[in-house]
Amino acid sequence: MIKSEVTTVLVILVVLVIFLTPLCALEKIDSLSLTSAASVALAVVFCLVAFLVAIIKLFEGTIEPPRLTPDFGSKQAILDLLVVIPIMSNAYVCHFNVQPIYNELEGRSPMKMNQVGRITTVLCIVIYASTAISGYLLFGKNTEADVLTNFDKDLGIRFSTALNYIVRVGYIFHLILVFPVIHFSLRQTVDALVFEGSAPLSESRKRSLALTVVLLALIYFGSTMIPSIWTAFKFTGATTAVSLGFIFPSLIALRLSKKGHGLTRVEKILSWFMLILAIIVSIVGVIGNVYSLKSKSE
Repeated sequence: MIKSEVTTVLVILVVLVIFLTPLCALEKIDSLSLTSAASVALAVVFCLVAFLVAIIKLFEGTIEPPRLTPDFGSKQAILDLLVVIPIMSNAYVCHFNVQPIYNELEGRSPMKMNQVGRITTVLCIVIYASTAISGYLLFGKNTEADVLTNFDKDLGIRFSTALNYIVRVGYIFHLILVFPVIHFSLRQTVDALVFEGSAPLSESRKRSLALTVVLLALIYFGSTMIPSIWTAFKFTGATTAVSLGFIFPSLIALRLSKKGHGLTRVEKILSWFMLILAIIVSIVGVIGNVYSLKSKSE
């Protein structure tokens, strides 16, 4: 067990040094456009492989009909269901990247940025939905919370081992290529908080590299100390993600409406609805997470 943990820590360190550090050291988010496109392509590959395997097994008649409704037979199942929405909200929180992307958008305008936002949102929904449907169709009631863990078993078809490696390695690189985009905004935010009033980060290469090293070091130590990524996802989803994705935008819209930037009646209702729903989801998510951790410890 200890040997396995040491190996994991070393693998994370190697990935951090060889792959993440060079990408995170880039100064412009536009420099990450190719890596972002590659990460999307790898996510699509995952969906295609899962759908392909599911279709093959469907024709072979080896897939059990999946359950179409949640299982409310146990308290744990209900708790798991309650924390699903906060976890899902992590996937749609990209608001902190909007301003950097807008600043580097060629021929930028609010209308063009809105179009970019709509396209990327639709793309994300399609990929996430495809991943969920194909994974659940393929593994049914045996689908793990992290569907990648299902791909370390025999899929019951030819070339199962090769397909497992393609999916797992491909998704590892997908995560590696996604991380620098998130890190870019983190570095910008920390710089604005710590070095308020200083020259822009783009004009100080040394400060940029120093922040990158410090942040990556902190992230590395955090990743080695947290026993499960799902623990982090559950709490960040119920707090940070819900706030950034739903609570703050609603409050900003309602605040601007009071200052004369009028919202239509429908927009006001939607803003209030989103605000109230987000607060409820956050409270329920945090309570569910705490109770879930308490139940597991017992």
